[in-house]
Amino acid sequence: MRNRPPTGRRRLALALSALLGGSALIALPTTAGAADGGGVAVQYRTSASGATADQSEPWLKVRNTGSTSVQLSQVKIRYYFKADSASTSYRFACSWAVKGCANITGTFGTPANPTATADRYLEIGFTSSAGTLASGADTGDMQLRFYQSNWQTLNQADDYSFSGAQTSYADWNKVTAQLAGATVWGTAPAGNDPTDPTDPTDPTEPPGGGQSLFDDFSYTSYTDPAISAHGWNVRSNSGGPGVPGANWDPSKVTFPTVSGNKVMNLETSTAGTAESTKQTEVVSKSTKFKNGTYAARVKFADAPQSGPDGDHLVQTFFTINDLKAPMADDYAEYDFEYLPNGGWGESGNILYTTSWETYNPDPWQAVNQHTESRQSYAGWHDLVLTIDNSSIKYYIDGQLFGTHDAQYLPERPMSINFNQWLIDLAGQTSTTARAYNEQVDYVLHVKDQVLTPAQVSAKVAAYRTAGTAFVDEVPAS
Repeated sequence: MRNRPPTGRRRLALALSALLGGSALIALPTTAGAADGGGVAVQYRTSASGATADQSEPWLKVRNTGSTSVQLSQVKIRYYFKADSASTSYRFACSWAVKGCANITGTFGTPANPTATADRYLEIGFTSSAGTLASGADTGDMQLRFYQSNWQTLNQADDYSFSGAQTSYADWNKVTAQLAGATVWGTAPAGNDPTDPTDPTDPTEPPGGGQSLFDDFSYTSYTDPAISAHGWNVRSNSGGPGVPGANWDPSKVTFPTVSGNKVMNLETSTAGTAESTKQTEVVSKSTKFKNGTYAARVKFADAPQSGPDGDHLVQTFFTINDLKAPMADDYAEYDFEYLPNGGWGESGNILYTTSWETYNPDPWQAVNQHTESRQSYAGWHDLVLTIDNSSIKYYIDGQLFGTHDAQYLPERPMSINFNQWLIDLAGQTSTTARAYNEQVDYVLHVKDQVLTPAQVSAKVAAYRTAGTAFVDEVPAS
């Protein structure tokens, strides 16, 4: 977990769609798919029509051309473009949408066969809260945009899906749409049909594995010798991320009882100066975790436990390995990051999930894919990350939040981490002391097996029913 660039350079897009309540999988109403004659069309216009622009603004509408209703969560749209350079990274944003920006996701990917006008795409999806489209209905405006993470001017003239002349909505076949996994609209750049069905002979999970790490965080204090014995380090050394000169204070990691259950509490506090800022982090000492399932139940907070609100706070659950050299291709990091008061150029609540391929700290360059959602996520949430040989998936409260591409898969094992820190002291300039809490109920990793959120819940419940507070079967890498 690193500091991202300061506001003046803007932050590289992180990842990751809305958080939906409940830990169980939700049954969806029966809707039409491509196989039974369902279909959609996509209309496009742009509000940034110049050959160059600060940001590209593809505004879209999706229309149900079939005879029965369509579940929007089954629809994926791809807008294809040419990156300004091989190392350029992009951020997605939704300015306004009839369906609500919180119900629209945007992730970036690379076509299987890059062309002179398309070596990237922006994939637009919908959460289940976006609902359905009746036959003949459309989504209304989706005022979308994307831009270089360093806010440099981008060139649109060579983008496959762009047309500066398209300033009013009309059907546009240079974007593609999938419904229930089948392409039903548009023409992709040559050799890049987005439909890529799984080979039925491939296993749905990597063979073997299944060894688990589970920790219920039933410790007495940060000095409890069982913490180290169970493979955790409560950070006390200096350094980033966060406010330069701040301290990482292990005494601020406590283990209170909440509703009869032990939890890990990470407190971050400040009185508006670097010297008064105390941040917290708990890290697995072993870097032995790679493919499989990662899960944690985490309580995010919008407001401080005490004192004035407004600090640019980051609350996290993530897995990471070390960057051996700038832009090294064996680096990996997978983040859940919640910013209750904004930061990195954001003004309000935002949650990112991000899959990192690599980065260069100075000058800042990065290669990653992200999903984001702008709304409050205060309260307890079940966070699940799965990594297999084809993709990275992020789930929140049982619902798929984002799917990231195979190019971001890890090459080396990683550690498991939780931390809470301040980006800067610009969000709240008061010198009155304040403190924020992030809480963690449990953490689970299952090696080389992809579990559904429901299977994660069942596995955790089984450990607790058996009275198992800790187990680590994962072999050293």
